[in-house]
Amino acid sequence: MCGNNMSVPLPAIVPAARKATAAVIFLHGLGDTGHGWAEAFAGIRIPHVKYICPHAPTMPVTLNMRMNMPSWFDIYGLSPDADEDEAGIKRASDNLKALIDQEVKNGIPSHRIILGGFSQAAANSPNKDMHVLQCHGDSDPLVPFIFGSQTAEKMKTLINPANITFKSYRGLPHSACPEEMVDIKRFIEKQLPPISDE
Repeated sequence: MCGNNMSVPLPAIVPAARKATAAVIFLHGLGDTGHGWAEAFAGIRIPHVKYICPHAPTMPVTLNMRMNMPSWFDIYGLSPDADEDEAGIKRASDNLKALIDQEVKNGIPSHRIILGGFSQAAANSPNKDMHVLQCHGDSDPLVPFIFGSQTAEKMKTLINPANITFKSYRGLPHSACPEEMVDIKRFIEKQLPPISDE
């Protein structure tokens, strides 16, 4: 994924154990890379699913005193009324669309591709029928739990509320836990079941 003349390495990929008939594209959080998430998905691997964990370009991030770090877009602040980097979000969205288009060219239909992300990596312009699993630790010091629950409520106004699952994890800080990864695996299995010719 490239944007704004920023070169980034190829995504970390966990290939399907057999013919890939579905894909999960998962975006890491601020300052991270796709490698740790690829490792996490390898631990919950489903045989017909390919996992793609791209790496964000390195850029100065206003929130962190303009230090250079992997980021999908600039972050000006964490308060609900903070300005947003609209150009950066659009660039990240375009790069994500290019990844989806590549998988469609590889033979995976778009309805067999799940998008996911941690922390900074969120969905926009949802389709009304999509299914959402949103997970949040109730002890997250970086992205307060109330922001997660408010996001879930906002999503219910954009798509069918019956398609939204909001799960909280007691004592979980700004990270993932084994229970959450099992919930993610179950969600993927339900949304991307094997197809008849597998």
